[in-house]
This record gives sequence, C-alpha cells and structure tokens, in this order.
Amino acid sequence: MSDDGQHGITLIAFVGSVFSPYYAWARGRGRANPDNHCALNVAIYSRGQGRWAMTERGQRHCARTARQFTIGPSQMRWDGDSLTIDIDEVCVPIPRRIRGRIKLWPQQLFGYSTPLDERARHRWGPLAPASRIEVALDDPDLKWQGHAYLDSNEGDEPVAQGFHTWDWSRARMRDGSTLVFYDMQAPGTEDRVLSLRFTPQGTVEPIATPPVQTLPKTGWRIARRMRSAQAVRVHEQLEDTPFYQRALLQFDHAGEPLLAFHETLSVPRLVSPVVQAMLPFRMPRRA
Repeated sequence: MSDDGQHGITLIAFVGSVFSPYYAWARGRGRANPDNHCALNVAIYSRGQGRWAMTERGQRHCARTARQFTIGPSQMRWDGDSLTIDIDEVCVPIPRRIRGRIKLWPQQLFGYSTPLDERARHRWGPLAPASRIEVALDDPDLKWQGHAYLDSNEGDEPVAQGFHTWDWSRARMRDGSTLVFYDMQAPGTEDRVLSLRFTPQGTVEPIATPPVQTLPKTGWRIARRMRSAQAVRVHEQLEDTPFYQRALLQFDHAGEPLLAFHETLSVPRLVSPVVQAMLPFRMPRRA
C-alpha cells in the first residue's frame, strides 16, 4: 500500500495454483505436476486504474532456481537484499496490459513457519511482514512507494482436503509490528486460530485471541468475520467473488486504531462445479 493510502497492489506467485481449475482437472486424471500449473496473480487497487490478471503457464514457460522464478514473460528474483518483480501480464476478458517493475526491501527476514492443520500438510509463515515497496509501472502509469507484506503458503495436498473456510487478516501497527489473525473454521469442529505479532526485532509473539466480530455478507453472500474486541467496519471492498473476498477493515487493537487487510476463502464454493466452470473465463491457461 502507498504511504498516502491511495494505491495498493497484491501479487501472488503460484506453483500448483490452489485456485486453478486446470490443476484440479489434471489431478482428477492422475498425478499432476505442480510445475505445469504456475501463475502470477496481479491485482491493482488504484482509483480509475484498477486491474486484475492471472494467466496460468505450463511447465515449458516457467523456470525456478533458489533465487529466481520465471512465469512466462514475468519473473521475480532475489539479490540478497531486495526482491525484484518484473511484470508483463494481460487482463481478461477485457485485454489490458500490466507491465512494469516492483521492488521490495524487507525490514526484517523471518524463518517462521507453522502448520495450519492437525496433520501439518499445510504450512504458512511471513517471510518479511514489514517491508518497503517501490512500484514503477508503465501500464497503467503508476509510480509510488509505501509499505508491504510478504509471506509464503505451501501444502502437500489440495486445499479442499485441509480446509473449509478461513478468515485471514494482517495490520501494520504504529511501532512497526505486524498483527496477524488466521482464523480457520469447519462445521462440527472447534475454530483453529493463530493470533500473532511479528516485531521489527524479528520476534514472533503469540497474543490473546479477541472475540469474533461478524461482518456483513458480501455481494456474493460469503459469510465473513474478524477477530476484534471492538466493532469492525468495512473501509473498502477490494474483491468480491463467488468463493473469495478481500477488503480493508477498520478496527481497534489494544487501544490503537488500525487498518487491516482481510481475506475470506470458502473452499466449498471454490470446488463447486459451477465455480470451477466459471474460472477459466478469468484465469486463462497458456501451456
């Protein structure tokens, strides 16, 4: 997000995309190769210049090393000090290009990773929860600096086998710490919640889990919630799809007013045949 709060961008690099209908269909035919289902999802949130792209690439268009990941015409590379992402993607169904460069400088690198399920088949952890970002896009014409967050998810099985619904949020505090709530729910089981504070000194501190605050359902009728001792307000709706939502929320924590980046995923919605049939219209494949 830019320092003035007027611009935002989200990038997700996928190997074996959890949202890919092509990967799901390949698994249904036998053992699928995750390297044959890679994608760079780019979402730009800037008034009048918002764009969204996610084109899946086959294995012959992708390459991975310890320091570089190439996904078709786009790539990301780590030089030991910063992460550089060169973007060259096209939106669908209205073809608009996203082209330019983003650089991210971590304030502190973390080696933290934690299981999300009882069998430890799914794991998550921030790599750099507090970072500086520089955005220099040629198309659309956007140039700004601000703060950023970088994390990693990995799994040994399809997401539908480990999850039902989750609400995830992160917020930047005045002292530079990052507050994260990872709230996972499934019918007939107790909630599994991670409530963590990542400090500028590189420590990970568990905090008391606040009570649930129910949020209004989205336009696609997705139920969502947030962990907070006080009421929560939707500041801006960023994404609203049949199975996933992303929003900015205003809430208080320990007497400090915060702006949280919040996501909800409904796995039953994601894996429904209707949604799987809809996804290729937004997520084309170039094999």
